[in-house]
Amino acid sequence: MAEHARFEKLVAEAKKSITEISPQDSATKSKGGEAVIVDVREKDEWDEEHTPDAIHLSRGTIELDIEDKVPDTNTMIICHCGGGGRGALAAESLQKMGYKNVLSMAGGFKAWKNAGLPTTK
Repeated sequence: MAEHARFEKLVAEAKKSITEISPQDSATKSKGGEAVIVDVREKDEWDEEHTPDAIHLSRGTIELDIEDKVPDTNTMIICHCGGGGRGALAAESLQKMGYKNVLSMAGGFKAWKNAGLPTTK
């Protein structure tokens, strides 16, 4: 069995019930004030480099912290992690909490950087 096979299966299941968005569309929606980008990576990953307008809510505590940061369940939230897996799981979780407009950034932060989009430290 492949390494991380169970995690990959969980992610594949999550991706069936969520909507993915490209990094380019994420950047446009964030810049236009239409969406909040939520980086669900660990704090050390965030500290190293992140997308300019994102808020950081790590995967471990997002369910606990989201209501303080984004109280309106109609707000468009774009979750992302490093490569897409944790972001998808977080998006699915927020949907279960009643957030109606949650997306997951396809390919995560890696894809954002590969698209040549700006980052900050």
